Amino acid sequence: MRKLRVGVIDVVANSPSTTAYARAMRANLAAIMPQVIAVWCEEAGHEVHLAYHAGHENMIEELPDGLDIVFMGTFTTAAHVAYALSKMYQAKGCVTVLGGPHARSYPEDAQKYFDYVVGFTNKDLVHDILKDCSQHRPLGVYLASAQQPETLPGLQARWKYVDRLLQEAPFLKIVPMIGSLGCPYTCSFCVDSIVPYQPLEFDVLKDDLRFLRATVKTPRVGWHDPNFGVRFNDYLGAIEEAVPAGSIDFIAESTLSLLSENNVKRMKKNGFKAILPGIESWYDMGNKSKTGKSQGIEKVRKVSDQVNMISSYLPYFQANFIFGLDCDEGDEPFDLTRQFLELSPGAFPAYSLLTAFGRSAPLNLEYQNADRVIGAPFHFLNNSGFMNVRPKNYEWPDFYKKLIRIHETSFSKKAIFRRFNANRGPFTKAMNVLRAISGEGWVKIKYYKNFLDKVENDKPFRDFLEQETTEIPSFFTDRIRSTLGPLSEWLPDEAIAHDPYAYQKSEKEPRVVQVEPILETASVSDPVKD
Repeated sequence: MRKLRVGVIDVVANSPSTTAYARAMRANLAAIMPQVIAVWCEEAGHEVHLAYHAGHENMIEELPDGLDIVFMGTFTTAAHVAYALSKMYQAKGCVTVLGGPHARSYPEDAQKYFDYVVGFTNKDLVHDILKDCSQHRPLGVYLASAQQPETLPGLQARWKYVDRLLQEAPFLKIVPMIGSLGCPYTCSFCVDSIVPYQPLEFDVLKDDLRFLRATVKTPRVGWHDPNFGVRFNDYLGAIEEAVPAGSIDFIAESTLSLLSENNVKRMKKNGFKAILPGIESWYDMGNKSKTGKSQGIEKVRKVSDQVNMISSYLPYFQANFIFGLDCDEGDEPFDLTRQFLELSPGAFPAYSLLTAFGRSAPLNLEYQNADRVIGAPFHFLNNSGFMNVRPKNYEWPDFYKKLIRIHETSFSKKAIFRRFNANRGPFTKAMNVLRAISGEGWVKIKYYKNFLDKVENDKPFRDFLEQETTEIPSFFTDRIRSTLGPLSEWLPDEAIAHDPYAYQKSEKEPRVVQVEPILETASVSDPVKD
């Protein structure tokens, strides 16, 4: 195989940085898999260049000329950036490959703009693509390995790419690590619910922690595990064996069911500073919150007691909620959340909207079968900017009014002051104030009010939400073109819209998916269910 010049792009953002919080954090939002792809390509003997598109200024970070192939990874909200970049690099003669969450969620759409679209990916599949490295147009090839990779290159192997990220982070520098893939819980709305839980190699994890402590003066690690600590004793044991207690600061997403007082004490001793559990709903997910059949105010009290216990040990606590679930009805879900905030003033609330990302979760097929999925452009599918599932128990104006009120309550000056007084440490206090007055608080309130005005006063806009028309309103198209900046000229007009029912159609008309390895002469093949 000839030596190739390979580009790898981690498409982190869909728009330029406009808030202080975004400018501070975006370098820390880079994914691990693009770094893994770069390492695998290097191991195959190729020349590799990696770029991050984090939304700084003009959205274009140039790779060297003369590349043979460009790999990209992105979430759905930045899919239009990836599509535009693919067209730009294809015009330069490059073969383009898309992986990551968007490729898994919307493969049928992504095939129109990439030569290869990949689902689950391992080293052999990447090496087979490099061997083939040919154009597949107008419809790209969809490829998938049978499962997630059993091993990933560790931090030491990825370090030159991580170090570059740390140089770009203005003051908060978080090292990305991962100890497991998938999740043992089966929440039907979750993109990780269909990915079997799989721990990665503990010896690699321990070696990476030792390397990090010897390399960085004051290391801070962000665990990318969908649910950290499922094998709690094994992971904490590995940390305790590798580095002295408290010598590295850790940030992790987990579930309340894993955060018993004994476990939290152990986490505190070993340097965990921030935890981001999912509460999600006051009526469901009792197995994740360790509240069993408790619902409503009973669950609020139980969760609040546990949150306050956790906050007494770990300084930063983010409580994750989802609004718009089918179990929600009336004022109660929002009122219960207000009561939780009163009972747990130190918790920072992060609110998501129910979003159906193509074929990423089992529940999405039910929404499509019920004709409830709205074809909103990918650019707005970021879990909070737009809810693309027509709510079961709310009219649109009522839902957004309730959403605005809970945000105004959560990020009022009074709430910010109460949270500031309840938090411990200058970093936690400053970060929560910054988040509240920036994109997650005041900026979002302004956005939702503008959105509500469109819902109430713009009939074509309301008709689109009510599925009376599929014509995309200018509210969406104008924002896409303006935020893409110079990349806008590379985004095909037809790429702004997509078929929100592609998953449903593929279930009715099964097609052939190609699983690695690639045949000697690759042929165009369509995706089926993952």
